[in-house]
Amino acid sequence: MNAGTPRHVAIIMDGNGRWAEQRRRPRLVGHRAGARAVRDTIEFCIEHGVEALTLFAFSSENWGRPQEEVSGLMRLFLSVLDREVDELARRGVRIRFIGEAQAFSPDIQKRMQATEALTAANTGLTLVIAANYGGRQDIAAAARQLATAARDGRIDPATIDETVFAAHMALADLPAVDLCIRTGGDLRISNFLLWQLAYAELWFTPTLWPDMDAATLQAAFDDFSRRQRRFGLTGAQASRQQA
Repeated sequence: MNAGTPRHVAIIMDGNGRWAEQRRRPRLVGHRAGARAVRDTIEFCIEHGVEALTLFAFSSENWGRPQEEVSGLMRLFLSVLDREVDELARRGVRIRFIGEAQAFSPDIQKRMQATEALTAANTGLTLVIAANYGGRQDIAAAARQLATAARDGRIDPATIDETVFAAHMALADLPAVDLCIRTGGDLRISNFLLWQLAYAELWFTPTLWPDMDAATLQAAFDDFSRRQRRFGLTGAQASRQQA
């Protein structure tokens, strides 16, 4: 049986800087163009009934980029929130942020909290923005929570299994990631959702993120729909289980 439509899509949005450099423009121009691709991707996912979309907006390693680029990204982040959130709320989108938000300025943190509050009751697409996020960071944070609970006697360490651990990870309340898309041509996941991508289907494209469009997304979805998801079983077992 084929996989059908993914319930949860995660995207590593790569290639903004190269897109701008190819046009001999500042890298921030590429990030602005990438913001337009985000709008188109959200629209595509809404139209196709996707339940959750997680976007890798800013990794915990991106702070090492040139200060001018980082500052420009923060300004862009604020402007996009201000410009888009009301329309997304009207469309029923629920917006969440994952990552260590305390590293951002108080103004950005306030906008993030207000955005989550405004859209918390929405029941349409859940849009997760991974900002100052890293997969190893996510796993370490869950381990700290469980270690503290064990120290305080609130949990027996012997009862900690994959299910208990997963409940302390980011995205614990969402469907498992079905499809991870990376644009820009690199064939790696770059510390993104390391736990959550355990059984996700991976799809890579050389398309730079600002050039991402409905046709490319449809190609990813079509490829996903043809795959057989076995989760460690044989093909015959998976077919019987899905029948």
